[in-house]
Amino acid sequence: MQRSPSALVLALLLGLGTATAGVPPTAAAVPAPTSPDASPGNSSGASSDASTARIVAALNRSAHPLRTVEPQGDTDELRPLDRMIGDARVVGIGEATHSSHDFFALKSRIFRHLVEEKGFRTFALEASWSTGLRLNDYVLHGTGDPGRIMSDEFQSDYLWWNNTDFLRLIEWMRAYNVRHPHDPVRFMGDDIGWTGPEVYDAVTGYVARTHPELNARFDELYRGLRPTAATGTYMKHYLDTPYAARKEMAERTGRALRLLTRRSSGADRVAFDRAVQNARAIDRTARQYAFDFDDPAQLAASMRYRDRAMAANVVWWQQHTGTKMLLSAHNAHVAYQTPEPAQYPRMQGAFLRDSFGPAYVNVGLTFDQGSFNATGSDGVIRRRTFGPAAPGSNERTLDQVRYRNYAVDLRTVGSPARAWLAAARPTRSIGTAYPAGPYDIALGRSYDILIHLHHITAARLRGDT
Repeated sequence: MQRSPSALVLALLLGLGTATAGVPPTAAAVPAPTSPDASPGNSSGASSDASTARIVAALNRSAHPLRTVEPQGDTDELRPLDRMIGDARVVGIGEATHSSHDFFALKSRIFRHLVEEKGFRTFALEASWSTGLRLNDYVLHGTGDPGRIMSDEFQSDYLWWNNTDFLRLIEWMRAYNVRHPHDPVRFMGDDIGWTGPEVYDAVTGYVARTHPELNARFDELYRGLRPTAATGTYMKHYLDTPYAARKEMAERTGRALRLLTRRSSGADRVAFDRAVQNARAIDRTARQYAFDFDDPAQLAASMRYRDRAMAANVVWWQQHTGTKMLLSAHNAHVAYQTPEPAQYPRMQGAFLRDSFGPAYVNVGLTFDQGSFNATGSDGVIRRRTFGPAAPGSNERTLDQVRYRNYAVDLRTVGSPARAWLAAARPTRSIGTAYPAGPYDIALGRSYDILIHLHHITAARLRGDT
């Protein structure tokens, strides 16, 4: 089934979402042979066995066990992770699939621990800026119903976030703020795939209060852009709009942003900065779609633009709130290296390292076997199951470490595991769609910290998704 340009772009938006031609959906579910970590095309003799054993021994010396992924109970086992994170202001935590309970639950567990033990105060999600503002209003003030907000916002290829694990996290954040009203936690969305009507209203409302002479001009520049349809419908309609029209829309949002930026901030600098950032969010969404998606080079450029814009949103939030942040995204988007340069030239993690240096630390997540939700080439959501990792893969060796689930600081692992981590080899990396991957990834060049889980289960999605 040939995917439409809009379906292709929507799949790419959530990370490594394109289908890999010729890979049967059930291939990875077949249990791997019992030979150790032989590279593809090589025999798995005694020399390979001994090499793998030495690598596993080095990982054993550095690994710290994780008792559970569930977000409750004692978290003393996470104290080694505290030391790995150090003084980082932003910690990016990835996921090897976009819809597995264990990854979502573990992030919730880690965030709660970081809030209570290391002063973190923002949970940032690979969701649109305006979505984050709506959820943040609930977390801070109790405004709206979180389940309804999630159903409204997490549509199309964002629907994976409409799950029971994230709902529980958001409810925990609200309860925390009720107990700590003077030191609240916050929710932030760093993505640009959609900008909701509230953000347009915030910008035009600010203009009406501070520069009423510009009301008519902003109405003209934003003509036809303020969403009046549901999130998923709006995104698909925008992507199906002819390229020339999408370019013209971005030209108008850019003029609006420049017009506002050149105005005086007046007495309230905070309100001005917020209005400019909201106008920037509108412009970034328009520019994300102002590429010719029939041109592979421009499609790749749009993905690079997206990751750079997501990083810029994180930087703005951290600088303006002063909070330490946990950033939740796909493994690829928190990483330093791209797993697929042809479609994703540079990732958010690399841009964040440019901005924060060592104050940005990332955590990759891997797994040996289990299940996840993903769409097929027909667009239907299905639960998929993987058997044990294949010989020659990163996961095959990682799963031989003595702990079922564990964390390891890849920056301090000894030899010969250090050299093994620096080499790229097949690694699972599944976004919105399957089949996808595996991709050749050098774990030690992509992540600072790795958390490996032996077994995962598919997330429980909310509603009729």
